[in-house]
Amino acid sequence: MYKIFTGFHLVEAYHKARREKHVDPKRVLKKLIYAAIVLVVTLFLWNAPADMYGIQNLTVIQQRIIAIFAFATLMWIFEVVPSWATSVGIIGLMLLTTSTSGIKPMMYEAAGEPLPYKDIMATFADPVIMLFIGGFILAIAATKTGLDAQLAKALLKPFGSKSDNVLLGFILITGVFSMFVSNTATAAMMLTFLTPVFKQLPPEGKGRIALTLSIPVAANLGGMATPIGTPPNAIALKYLNDPAGLNLNLGFGEWVMFMLPLVLVLLFIGWILLRTIFPFSQKTVNLEIEGGMKKGFHTWVVIVTFIVTVLLWMTDKLTGINSYTVALIPFVVFSLTGVINKYDLEEINWSVIWMVAGGFALGYGLNASGLAANAVESIPFGTWSPIVILLVSGLICYLLSNFISNSATAALLMPILAVVCSGMGDKLSAIGGTPTVLIGIAVAASSAMVLPISTPPNALAFSTNLVKQNDMVKIGIIMGVISMVLGYGLLFMLGEMHFI
Repeated sequence: MYKIFTGFHLVEAYHKARREKHVDPKRVLKKLIYAAIVLVVTLFLWNAPADMYGIQNLTVIQQRIIAIFAFATLMWIFEVVPSWATSVGIIGLMLLTTSTSGIKPMMYEAAGEPLPYKDIMATFADPVIMLFIGGFILAIAATKTGLDAQLAKALLKPFGSKSDNVLLGFILITGVFSMFVSNTATAAMMLTFLTPVFKQLPPEGKGRIALTLSIPVAANLGGMATPIGTPPNAIALKYLNDPAGLNLNLGFGEWVMFMLPLVLVLLFIGWILLRTIFPFSQKTVNLEIEGGMKKGFHTWVVIVTFIVTVLLWMTDKLTGINSYTVALIPFVVFSLTGVINKYDLEEINWSVIWMVAGGFALGYGLNASGLAANAVESIPFGTWSPIVILLVSGLICYLLSNFISNSATAALLMPILAVVCSGMGDKLSAIGGTPTVLIGIAVAASSAMVLPISTPPNALAFSTNLVKQNDMVKIGIIMGVISMVLGYGLLFMLGEMHFI
């Protein structure tokens, strides 16, 4: 039976169920086997002869980073521990074994310059991390003042009572919310609003399935529109704008300018597919959404700050204030005016932040140790076909993201592909340049929505017991293929026009 929750209660229930699920001895045994595999592979790579890697001038520090990279990959794929815990482990291992603050006996035997420990720690406070925190703070303030529910009611009202139009309304509003708010929180909130709608629909029809699936589809796709919509976007932006690397200076507004039209097209395609595959048997439905915006000073502070923040993000090239600095504005304003307090900070999704920071630490280790430069010199990336790199990287990202966190997948692939793209030089112009590859990874990660475990919005929708796994697989595969084809096509075209 589908129960009525507030958005955050639904998210809480979902995570609590995952934490408190019955301990299966077979599952524990499987985890132990996976952990043993990770340990054996990591130790082997750690102690293997340096000439085995075929990388010129490989130092002990660089070899340890290779072993830590393998450790991260296997831990994220096997999910021996939560993804964020693996990221904390990455940073800890790098500090202890590759930095100037490492274990002395280990550092004495290490050939190669140790990495500055302050720089490894600084990956947690990377500007992209501040971008995430700003997005989380905006979402928390909007929920606390009831602004999110009020916006949902106001935005859904114009779609009327025709069933197909109501479906379109839920898709578009979920997509828009996911551009600025966590897709998990968005999915939870929108699924809550569907409760009164379900009561009006006959159980034997397919309308309930269409509405339920519309939420994860729209939440997953909507995040592609902005750099803060989903972690892979922000990770791609980091490597594209890195002053020591590609230094493309791609702004928040520029990202939205070319990705928003793509997202809107994909949302409309999703609407057409859902209404065709799961047609409504009842042609009209009346929307009744409870809750609303609180009155008072704090609500107006949130409204004004939200508008100013979005405008500054969209005009960062005109104002000269980059998106990372803008992200701190709501934090400062809400803190000084009392909109948020120390208890609200507990609502920030720190697991995602740690997840991203671990990936940044890996990328920093690859570059700062000189391993990336050595790999470029030793492996003839310049002779590889750009089309092969584009297709293989996108396919690997899509497949991995269906089974593990898309943030983990992006964190693994982005630093490698940044190195590969640097090594290929002008050859990538045939496919639109480096942005086609790196932003393509972000598109592929968001397109992965085949299984209930693929994304939190999928899991939340599946937990309602209103959809079957084969229904999710069907729409997930179709939308995933369409999203990747249109997304890569757009990036190729923009690259050819030298827009990015």
